[in-house]
Formats: sequence, C-alpha cells, structure tokens
Amino acid sequence: MEKNHCQHWSQMEWLHKTVKNKNIHISGSHSYYSGFFNGNFEDTVVRYLYGDKFSTDRETGWTPSWEIDKLIIGDYVHIAADVKIIMGGNNNHNTQFITTYPFLELEALRRAYIKKGDTSIGNDVWLGMSCIIMPGVVLGNGVIVAAGTVVTKDVPAYSILAGNPGKVIRKRFSEEDIVILEQLKWWEWSEEKVGALLPILQSGNVKNLLKVATLTSN
Repeated sequence: MEKNHCQHWSQMEWLHKTVKNKNIHISGSHSYYSGFFNGNFEDTVVRYLYGDKFSTDRETGWTPSWEIDKLIIGDYVHIAADVKIIMGGNNNHNTQFITTYPFLELEALRRAYIKKGDTSIGNDVWLGMSCIIMPGVVLGNGVIVAAGTVVTKDVPAYSILAGNPGKVIRKRFSEEDIVILEQLKWWEWSEEKVGALLPILQSGNVKNLLKVATLTSN
C-alpha cells in the first residue's frame, strides 16, 4: 500500500494527480478524496477493480479475458473518508447457479461472471463518509449521498440519497431548476468564469445563475 496522501483531516488527495489505474477515468482537476482516516483512494476506496499494480503484474496477477467495467468520475466530485466503491472484479458469485462459490479456474470464473456495467459518478457529487456504491450504479450530477448509505440503484441528478438500501429523500431543486443546471454544465466552465460567478454558485438562486451566466463569456 502506498503512503497516504492526506496527512491531516483538512487535506485532500487530488484524484487527477494520484490515480494510476487505466480503468478509472477522472474528468477535470477538481475532484478529491478526503482520506486521512483510511488511506489513499485507489487502495482503500476502489474495491475489486482490475488494472491495479497487482492484477497487471505478470508474475503475481492476471488479467481476465472479459471486458473490464470502468469507474468514471466527473469533475468537482468530493469524496469523504471510508467511502467504498465496489467494482466488477468480484462479480463471479452468480446467484442463478447451484453454488455461488467463485471457483478459481478461468473457465469457471468466465461462466459465473455477471457484467454490471461501468460505475459512473457525475459532476459535483458529494459522497458522504462510509457510504457504499455498488457495481454498475450511475449517480447523476449534483447528487448527495448521505453518510453510511448503500447505493444499489441509479440516482437522478440533484437528488439526496440516504439509507440502506439508499432511497431518494428529496430533490435539491425544482425540476425546472434541475433542467437549467443540466443545461448550464457549470463544471465545464473555465476557472475564470467559475471564480467570477462563485458567489452565485454558492447560493440557491439557479435562475439568477442562468441570467448572469448568459452575460458572461466562457
């Protein structure tokens, strides 16, 4: 295990600088993991994902012949300590079979494998402490996942999710405002534009953001 990048709870591990696994795709340069209490992102958060150092080492690991599910993370994603993102490497426990045991023989593993699809975390998503994201889940933009939540299904944009299994408690904005935010895609703006409109981004007035954004160049 590599050294933890966070030496204090107030520090952040910037994912675009630290992630090495080719099966993890990071958008932008603002997503971070607050991992002081646990360890670095790849070693402690992302579970069962091929493409790490061990699984790509010819002497110690092997690469399966099936297509590997990807982890896709948008920009401005903020991930609290002890979050777990479960990936496709353990999808060999087929519940339709007489036995769910993952026999460690290539053909047996191939027969048992159930593809879950890529796990996608949208832009400006907040993953609360100790939440668990199950394989193949898609989290929309602006989603908030409460601490300790187990996410088993796709989550619509700008929803707040809590519980086990996770359920949508409420939407953060009206449907009209959510449409505006999805169209504006502020996370794709330049650093200069984000900085200029930060006071509005740090408010709840979506229509004002739309009004001012249309008057501001990218």
